[in-house]
Amino acid sequence: MKPLAGLLAGLVFGLGLAVSGMIDPARVLGFLDVAGRWDPSLAFVLAGAVAVSTVSVLVARRRARPVLARRFNWPQATTIDGRLLTGAAIFGIGWGLAGFCPGPAIASLTLGYGKSGLFVAAMLAGMALYRVTPQSRPTPQQPGPQQTAK
Repeated sequence: MKPLAGLLAGLVFGLGLAVSGMIDPARVLGFLDVAGRWDPSLAFVLAGAVAVSTVSVLVARRRARPVLARRFNWPQATTIDGRLLTGAAIFGIGWGLAGFCPGPAIASLTLGYGKSGLFVAAMLAGMALYRVTPQSRPTPQQPGPQQTAK
């Protein structure tokens, strides 16, 4: 049941990206071009996403457990550190250069953009590289994603 729920959620997310035009890197780059021909449409998409997420988290926090899992895995990190800032900078630079972030890049593969294929390949390589680096493994003071619970 969980894989089916994940597939359905991914399809709805991808459809939302396609309908909003966010799989078009030119639209995203237009949003980032605040000194030129700025396109504010991404701001409205982001505001809608924040509203839906806020309601979803408020509803989830009232539940004893998720529908398809034994427990919630809420984030435990509360500090802004160098690793977070470095990751955010790398993400932002990549987003600004390519006009893609992971979700829209994967969704745009259906359109056959060569640029999105290159982006997804680089993203997967970066994810694989992260998994093999020693600093990516959780330490006793830093719980891993499966060790967190509310």
